[in-house]
Amino acid sequence: MKQTTILFALLCASFSFAQTKTDSIQLDPQKQINAAQRLLSGNYASAVTVGAYGEMLYNQPEGDNGELDVQRLVLLFGYRFDDRTQFVTEVEFEHVEEVFVEQAFVNYNAAPNLNIRGGLMLVPMGIINEFHEPTTFNGTERPGLDNSIIPTTWRELGVGVTGRFNSISLGYQAYLFNGFKSAEADGEGGVAGKLSGSSGLRGGRQKGIQSTIDSPNLSTKLDYYGIPGLRLGFSTYFGRTQADDDVEEFDGADIGIAMFGLDARYAYQNFTARGQFIHASLSDTDAYNDLTGSNLGSALQGWYLEGAYNVLPAGNRQKLFAFARYEMYNTHADTEGGLTKNEAYDRTDVTTGLTYHIAPGVVVKGDYQFRSNAADNSDVQDRLNFGIGVWF
Repeated sequence: MKQTTILFALLCASFSFAQTKTDSIQLDPQKQINAAQRLLSGNYASAVTVGAYGEMLYNQPEGDNGELDVQRLVLLFGYRFDDRTQFVTEVEFEHVEEVFVEQAFVNYNAAPNLNIRGGLMLVPMGIINEFHEPTTFNGTERPGLDNSIIPTTWRELGVGVTGRFNSISLGYQAYLFNGFKSAEADGEGGVAGKLSGSSGLRGGRQKGIQSTIDSPNLSTKLDYYGIPGLRLGFSTYFGRTQADDDVEEFDGADIGIAMFGLDARYAYQNFTARGQFIHASLSDTDAYNDLTGSNLGSALQGWYLEGAYNVLPAGNRQKLFAFARYEMYNTHADTEGGLTKNEAYDRTDVTTGLTYHIAPGVVVKGDYQFRSNAADNSDVQDRLNFGIGVWF
């Protein structure tokens, strides 16, 4: 209760700085880019480009010990071979001790409206999976929806095309990727599942690590930016999961996936808003659960709405956003084969706080999360969060 009071006082104090009239600020979502796009679009004198982004966080659950963590540090490298051919990679250090390659792909500009890409790339589903640099979103932590339904950061190996038609204000992406890995041998003659009711598809991400594939999956996204200040996205993902050679003949070793998402970002003067809806329909989960002993749901679904207001005068180099986000996400939106829905997987998070951009590329964040689920599970803890993020 004391922590909630402190945060409420901070929010009230920040609003006291608000002006009755402000000029428009440059937060047009049509112009927002992520780290890879910055490397690809920059007009650099050198063929080699270098950058980074990172987050250092403090999480304090109610009634428990807090945690301090260098959650991630990502090093960015790009190389321009010629006017048409570039290479981009991101090397991520998580929690100081884990190292991953987050992206590594070649981009070839085949025509004004056509780029061909191949390598380890982000799956274009929703907002955060592509735009997750800490200065690009409100909240110390990424939305729960983008952890449990969209397993951010979701990247796989593949090939595809991307581009935009400015005459009709439409951007497009289409890729063939390897799928999630759903099952492997357990070492005792049985099959171990990698997907679960609580975390959905997250445990099946292959991340380019000796990925297995028996059939490609199709991922697409369309972005419309024809209305000033507004960007609309429609994403799809279709295919089946993959299983190791020694278990793929088992009935239920793989499942089918049909996922779609709608997202929107809007900015007008000092006000910004965003929203997202994701639905994933999974087939053959009954056989999968029988084989692996898992409790995977047959449908995953979630959405959120967020609004934010910059309380500092427009034109100020610094920006201070007060924001609130309401989200609901359920990894047991539906089940099959007599599996009982677990109400603890039907979750609601309300997050409110401040995002203080003290300089372009440096952000300080603080927020409080009211967390609950349909089971009214006492194990769910409200949480106070603080963080520092950088991107350059």
